[in-house]
Amino acid sequence: MQYSTGAILFAFALTLFAGLSTGIGSALAFYTKQTNKKFLSGALGFSAGVMIYVSFIEIFPKAKDSLQSVLGESQGLWATTIAFFGGIALIALIDKFVPSYENPHEIHDLSNIDELKDLVETEGYELPKKAISEDKELMRMGLFSALAIAIHNFPEGMATFMSALEDPTLGISIAIAIAIHNIPEGIAVSVPIYFATGDKKKAFKYSFLSGLSEPLGAIVAYFVLLRYSSDLMFGLVFAGVAGIMVYISLDELLPTAEKYGEHHVAIYGLIGGMAVMAVSLVLLA
Repeated sequence: MQYSTGAILFAFALTLFAGLSTGIGSALAFYTKQTNKKFLSGALGFSAGVMIYVSFIEIFPKAKDSLQSVLGESQGLWATTIAFFGGIALIALIDKFVPSYENPHEIHDLSNIDELKDLVETEGYELPKKAISEDKELMRMGLFSALAIAIHNFPEGMATFMSALEDPTLGISIAIAIAIHNIPEGIAVSVPIYFATGDKKKAFKYSFLSGLSEPLGAIVAYFVLLRYSSDLMFGLVFAGVAGIMVYISLDELLPTAEKYGEHHVAIYGLIGGMAVMAVSLVLLA
């Protein structure tokens, strides 16, 4: 398959936007008085709804059609199913080998973050040593969170890039969904680093840089996957992308949305994300 330079640049720009939204998390942590938990809960549910809907309604069927055109009806369906669960296995293995203490995909309690912000406001930017239980431990937590986010975001970057190349509208939806779910990950990096150092710029920098693995995934997809581009490769990659997005939604987004807010807020966000995605696909059909 051949893609125009404009299509490639557009897909890369979407991936860059999704990855660097970790910086938005830092901004929310530092420059808002209190975190709006209900809003974040609804937004994360919305992101999960978008990802789940497009995975099963749009991406999986496209992957199946592509593989069946090459392998036949029965073998194509088997290949799609195996690739789908292969994507789930890939992201599950990444989660498995990242310790839960340092894993940004584990749930973080925003009430603790608000407490840290209150303390910083009362004490000033130069945090006193007595306010810090363990500077090095907090710094280590923030840095390892940044590393873990980089590892998680790499396959997400490949997914966003490949999706945007095939279908720009679909790529925009996925990029927005991933950008929303990167916001709390940015918070997970910046808050412990800031609380350990009292340096907003350093905390923002590490949070911002942790998202760069997303466009790095896009670059790898361009130089490796597109070189061997074919209906077979496209189908396998897309089925894997669907699996990755479903796993992220069920393992990370929905539990975190419920933790941050209320059960029904998360579910309303989920249904809203599905509805918006469904309407957009119908209007653009």
